[in-house]
Amino acid sequence: MAVSDVEPQVDSADPGVQLVAYLDYYRGVVERKLRGLTDDRLRRTALPSGWTPLEMLAHLVHMERRWFVWGFLAEPVPDPWGDHADGVDGGRWHVPDDVRLDDLLGRLRAGGERTRAILTSTPLDARGRVGGRFTAEPTPTLAWIGFHVLQEYARHAGHLDVARELIDGATGE
Repeated sequence: MAVSDVEPQVDSADPGVQLVAYLDYYRGVVERKLRGLTDDRLRRTALPSGWTPLEMLAHLVHMERRWFVWGFLAEPVPDPWGDHADGVDGGRWHVPDDVRLDDLLGRLRAGGERTRAILTSTPLDARGRVGGRFTAEPTPTLAWIGFHVLQEYARHAGHLDVARELIDGATGE
């Protein structure tokens, strides 16, 4: 997966093509925001809400997998809420001490590859399967899931912008 540092300039009216391009772009933004921070800074909060940059990354890794793999495909995943300290939705974010930035970035990239495969092989009007995250019909369409995940990335990339500026003054991408 190529990580681009410029907003996608995809000349396509196909929303699936746009989703893939922008999801790749925002994964790259997140990675750039975290690179250059020491392990201590990745694990220390700069905000009153208390989340750390590494916890945000873990959240994004799990969030994308929850929606596309456990959700849309209804495939079992070992820890769908693994980004939460108590292992359930709504719990405080948590990253075990032995998990490192490169581990999570590798999982982010692998998840992006899986998402790309789904978005490029499945019509956007297809509905998620029942059996994973979704327990009853109607389930959301792939388009809805894709745009939901995109807004999660965009919103949280903005959060990381603020956190990084508070940590060391870095701004921009």
